[in-house]
Amino acid sequence: MEVVATIIKIALVIVSLLLIVIVLMQKSKSSGMGAAFGSETASFTSKGRAASKEAKLQKLTIIFAIVLGVLAIALTVVG
Repeated sequence: MEVVATIIKIALVIVSLLLIVIVLMQKSKSSGMGAAFGSETASFTSKGRAASKEAKLQKLTIIFAIVLGVLAIALTVVG
């Protein structure tokens, strides 16, 4: 059981680091003060690509968060 617990701990660390990286890659929901003064000059096509990238990152965030929770529960059961 120690080997399984060690494998789960390593996977937990890797998933945690990947989740941190994915969250940091996402844009913030608020654009700050720049949006208040109309500094948003992106074209529609670049907005579409950015939205697509953001949607993928949000899905990955949800997936990695679920995997993180499952690994934490598995570690509790095994450990």
